Amino acid sequence: MTTSHTAFVFPGQGSQKVGMLAAAHAEFPAVRDTFAEAGEALGLDLWALVQAGPQEALNLTATTQPVLLTSSVALWRAWGDAGGPAPTLLAGHSLGEFSALVCAGSLDFADAVRLVRQRGEFMQSAVPVGEGAMAAIIGLDDDSINRICAEIAAEGTGEVAAVNFNSPGQVVIAGHATAVERAGAALKAAGVKRAMPLPVSAPFHTVLMRPAGEKLAAALASVPLAAPAIPVVHNVHALPETNPERIRSLLVEQIYSPVQWTRCVQYMASQGVRHVVECGPGKVLSGLNKRIDGELCSYSLEEPAGLRDALTELAAV
Repeated sequence: MTTSHTAFVFPGQGSQKVGMLAAAHAEFPAVRDTFAEAGEALGLDLWALVQAGPQEALNLTATTQPVLLTSSVALWRAWGDAGGPAPTLLAGHSLGEFSALVCAGSLDFADAVRLVRQRGEFMQSAVPVGEGAMAAIIGLDDDSINRICAEIAAEGTGEVAAVNFNSPGQVVIAGHATAVERAGAALKAAGVKRAMPLPVSAPFHTVLMRPAGEKLAAALASVPLAAPAIPVVHNVHALPETNPERIRSLLVEQIYSPVQWTRCVQYMASQGVRHVVECGPGKVLSGLNKRIDGELCSYSLEEPAGLRDALTELAAV
C-alpha cells in the first residue's frame, strides 16, 4: 500500500551523533539486522562506533557516510515491518540520495554501504585537509550569493561557489579556504545575517571534487543499478529519473554539483506531497522543509515514539 501526498526524505552528513538510534535498535529487529549487515559488508562494527564514538571518529567522512546510510535504511525497514505504507516520492540530501535509491530498490544495500565508504574516501582525498572550507550563509537571496561568489572567484584567490541551496535564505558556500573566507567577508558587507564556517574538512559539491567524481564513476561502473520502484528526486536537477544509466551519471555529477534541496522539496510539493517523513537521525531536513513550504507536515522516525506517531497520523490521511 502507498500513501498519496507523502514523501520520505533521507539526511546527509551533519545528522550523525554518538548514541543515535539507541532506542530504535533496542525495539526494532530491522535496525539491529541492518547494522549487522552493514558491518559484515565493511568488516567494521558500525553499531559499536555509533554508540561509543568518539564523535571525532564518527565525523570522519568515510565513516559518516556508511553510518548515515545504514541508519536511514534501518529505519525504512522498521517502518515497513510495522506496516507503514510506502510513500509516492523519495529524496535524499547529498549522501541521502544513496539511501533513497536503496529504499527505492534501485541500489543493493551492501553495495551501497561499500560504495559510500569509498565515496567518503574519494571526497576527503580530493583536496588536502586545510585547503578547502565551507560556510553557511543566512539571510541573503540566492542570486546575490551567486554573484558575490563569482566576483571573489574571478579575483584569482581560489574557487568559491554556492553548493547547498538548503532553503530560502539558507545557502552553503564552499571552495578554497582563502576564497571562502573572502566571500564570507564580502557577503557580510552585503548584509547577510550570519556567515558561519562549518566544521568540515573538504569543500563538498564544488568543482574541486571532480577528481572524486572520476573515482566514484569507476567504482560505480561495476555496481548494478535498477529502475527505482518509487521515484527518487535527484539533487542535481530536482527531478526523478527512471533510466539506471542516467541515475549512475547523476550520482557522479552530484559529487561536484550544488545540492538543489529547495527545488527538490518544491518539486515534491508540486506533485501533491503534503506529508514528509524524515527517515534517518535528527530533524535537520524537517526544519529546512518547513522553511521551504510552510504547508508541509513533517515527521521524524529516529525515535520509536516518532515512528508510531507517524504510522497513526498517516493511516488517517
